[in-house]
Amino acid sequence: MSTSRTSPERAASPDRRLVHRPAVDGGRRRVVVGPEGANAVVRLRTAAVVLTAAGAVAVLGLLALALGDYPLSPSQVIAVLTGRTDGFERIVVVEWRLPRALAAAVFGAALAVAGGVFQTLTRNPLASPDIVGLANGSFTGMLVALMLLGGGWSLITAGSLIGGLAAAVAIYLLAYRGGIKGFRFIVVGIGVSAMLASVNTWLILRADVETALFASAWGAGTLNNVTAETAYPAMAAVAVLMAVLPPAAPALRQMDLGDDMAQATGVRVGRARTAAIAVAVALVSVVTAVAGPIAFVSLAAPQIARRIAGAPGIPLVATAVFGAGLLLASDLIAQHVVPLTIPVGVVTVVFGGAYLVWLLIHEARRGR
Repeated sequence: MSTSRTSPERAASPDRRLVHRPAVDGGRRRVVVGPEGANAVVRLRTAAVVLTAAGAVAVLGLLALALGDYPLSPSQVIAVLTGRTDGFERIVVVEWRLPRALAAAVFGAALAVAGGVFQTLTRNPLASPDIVGLANGSFTGMLVALMLLGGGWSLITAGSLIGGLAAAVAIYLLAYRGGIKGFRFIVVGIGVSAMLASVNTWLILRADVETALFASAWGAGTLNNVTAETAYPAMAAVAVLMAVLPPAAPALRQMDLGDDMAQATGVRVGRARTAAIAVAVALVSVVTAVAGPIAFVSLAAPQIARRIAGAPGIPLVATAVFGAGLLLASDLIAQHVVPLTIPVGVVTVVFGGAYLVWLLIHEARRGR
C-alpha cells in the first residue's frame, strides 16, 4: 500500500530545492523561501552593505586628506591623487596626510577582523583583543623593548608581537579545561588584562620623564606619530596576515556552530583555532606596535557588521570595512571636531564604552 505523504527524512533533508514555493494562505498566494533562497538573500544583503560601507569609507578618506591647517577641496585632493597637480598640495596630501589616513583605514580593518575571529571562536560578542588582554600584552612587550632594549622600530615591533603572543598563550592555557568555553576565556582574559595593566603602569612609573610621557600618550592609542616609514611596513604586514584568513574562513564558519559540529564536518578544531588565534594576535600586535592599544574597535565593528548585514555569523569582509570606517571617523573627530587634538583611542573609548553598555543590556535581556 503506497502513500503520497513525504517521509520525515525527506522533509528534513537539507538538499531539498525549495527556493521559492508558492503556497496558499486564506486565498492569498505567499512565497516560502527555502534554505538556498535565504542564503542568497543574506549574501545579496551582505554585498550591498559592504559596497555602501566602502563608499562611506572612501568619503571619510577624502575628508581626511582635505581637512587640516591647510584645507583643500575634494576636487584638489582628487587632482593630486590622479597626478594632475604637483607642488605643495602634493606634499600636503601624499606625504603628510595620506599615510595617516591609510593607516587609520588599514589598522581599523585589522583590529575589527581580529575581534571578529575571537568572537567567532568563543561564540561570544564580548570577546575582543582589548577586553581579554591581548592589547595590554602587546603594550607590555613594547614597554620592555623601549625601556630595556633601547627601542627602535624593529625592536618595538618584535616586543609588541612577542608580548601579544605571550598574553594569548597564557590566557589559552589558563582557560583550557578540555576545551575552550567562551565565558571562561573572557573571564580569564579580563583577569590577565588587569594584571598586565598593573605591570604597564609600574613600568611607566619607573621610566624617565620623556619615555614615560611618550609611553603614556602611545598607550592611549594614537595616530599622531604615524609616518610613512612606520605605517607602510605595518600595512604590508597586515595585508599578508589578511591574505591568510580567506582559506580559513570555512573552518571558522563551522566552528561558529560549535566544536562538535565542526569536528563532524572534518575540521581539525585544535589546529584551526590555534592558527586563527595566531593570526588575530599578530594583527593586533602589528597595529599596537605603531599606534598603541586602540580600544573597542575590535569589540564593536564585528557586531555592527553582523547586525546590519543580517548574517547568522560574523562576515569578515563587512567587518573589515566597518572597522576601517569606525577608526577613520574616530580619527577625524579626534583631529577636527574636539577643540584640542587628542589621541584617537580616547574617541574610540567614548563610543565603544557606550556600545558596550548597550550590548550588556541587550544580552542581559536576551538571557531572561
